[in-house]
Amino acid sequence: MARFTSFDGTELAYREMGEGVPLVVLAGGPGRASEYLETLGGLDASRRLVVLDNRGTGASDEPADPFTYRRDMLVRDVEVLRRHLGLDVVDVLGHSAGAGIAMGYAADFPDRVGKLVLLTPALRSVGLSPEQSDWDVFLAARADQPWFEAATAALRRNAAGDDSVENRVAVSPLLYARWDERARAHANAELGQWKYEVALGYNAEGAFVPGVLRRALVDFDHPVLVYACSEDPISPVRRCVQLAELFPDVTLYVHEGVGHYPWVEDPERVSARIAAFLGGA
Repeated sequence: MARFTSFDGTELAYREMGEGVPLVVLAGGPGRASEYLETLGGLDASRRLVVLDNRGTGASDEPADPFTYRRDMLVRDVEVLRRHLGLDVVDVLGHSAGAGIAMGYAADFPDRVGKLVLLTPALRSVGLSPEQSDWDVFLAARADQPWFEAATAALRRNAAGDDSVENRVAVSPLLYARWDERARAHANAELGQWKYEVALGYNAEGAFVPGVLRRALVDFDHPVLVYACSEDPISPVRRCVQLAELFPDVTLYVHEGVGHYPWVEDPERVSARIAAFLGGA
């Protein structure tokens, strides 16, 4: 792991995989170490992935001030990383809550972003989170699954305030289209990767001003890929369509038959589709 010192003196870590034009990759969770992203289905075959451990996660240090875990503050770490890499412009990919950071970076530093990939993006930062009707439709389609009762019970516990990592993992069958051995292993890895304090800080009061971010993104005229998945309750396709409508230069791609972590279930298609959008340039 390579390291750099961010704006407040916190030492942050990142790993590099592959060769070629760099792609800065931002993890979600929020609060999950970036290793869950793996190689994004083999994307390192076409790009040099620069995968950041957000502050307080993975090999990155905890900051002195937990205020800096806030989503809008994490944008600053991305800018310091860009300068550390010596790049004038950088392509950026954000997954889930990492897409919230990526959109904030595009809004605050638009001239520093080449292309932007929003992979199964969390949508709270732009005021497009799934509504209860989205969840009702999603859950009704899965009611016959053998894991359904246990997973929805965990979902109810989460709504009641159970923020334990064990309960997060118990909800996980809902986030994959197929709850097979590969999905279970990927989900169980979160037990050693997620930190409650970091997630709490990401969502702290003041982190989200959707109207301001939406207005900024309307002016972001660089190429954007909104990557939605048909079996993903976090980023419903209809909401991703609304997100795409914010951008003047956007490609919306809907990957059928996979959930929130598409590289786990269909790695070749994920890497090929993102590589085609980035164009290796």
